[in-house]
Amino acid sequence: MSDLELTVDDRTLEAEWLEDNPDLRGALVDALPVEGQAARWGDELYFDASLDGQPERTSEEVPIGTIAYWASGEAIALFWGPTPASADGTPKAAAPVAPLARIEDVRPLADLDDGATVQIEPVE
Repeated sequence: MSDLELTVDDRTLEAEWLEDNPDLRGALVDALPVEGQAARWGDELYFDASLDGQPERTSEEVPIGTIAYWASGEAIALFWGPTPASADGTPKAAAPVAPLARIEDVRPLADLDDGATVQIEPVE
């Protein structure tokens, strides 16, 4: 069962919470819905979002489909493939990020342009 619904331009995606950062996940829950104009960096979209919480676990390399919070940049990022920092096909952030959720099917993200509108809201 999905926990989150993402709308990226005209595409709807579903995601499930991860257990990595429960306190930061709670901060995102309190902030929902969040929305922003996203910048694209390889196969990553990120947009401004400030959360009141601290990451408990961070990583630069994340699995495909990860929704993560970049605390030092105050941004939420969606990863679906390699970025300019990747050494192989694994998504790699420019700096450590805190994984929060995982997108179930990333295929609709493949041909997005810079400037896409992203909205994340809870599934009721």
